Amino acid sequence: MDFMKMMSKAKEMQARMATLQDELAEIAVTGTSGAGLVAVTISGKGELKGVKIDPSLMNPAETEILEDLIVAAHRDAHVKAEAAIAEKMADVTGGLGLPGAPGGFKLPF
Repeated sequence: MDFMKMMSKAKEMQARMATLQDELAEIAVTGTSGAGLVAVTISGKGELKGVKIDPSLMNPAETEILEDLIVAAHRDAHVKAEAAIAEKMADVTGGLGLPGAPGGFKLPF
């Protein structure tokens, strides 16, 4: 691959990455726990967008259970967001043989 072609691909990917950053802010991923009794929604950038708690969990004697369910729902949302981000990154870097691209080496996130 010649240098000019490589530079052109790099500029193309830079534009795609800028678009991806905007798309990540728009992604909303919901994680749940307790068979759906707690739901946490985060953006692709990890910003907390919302928490829904079933009223049946509003018992002061079960505060610790509720706290654990919120943490578990957030963890579930985070895993789903990472999967969505990885999919979008594959779309952006696919075919370029770059880090994170299918067949390329992986970077730790």
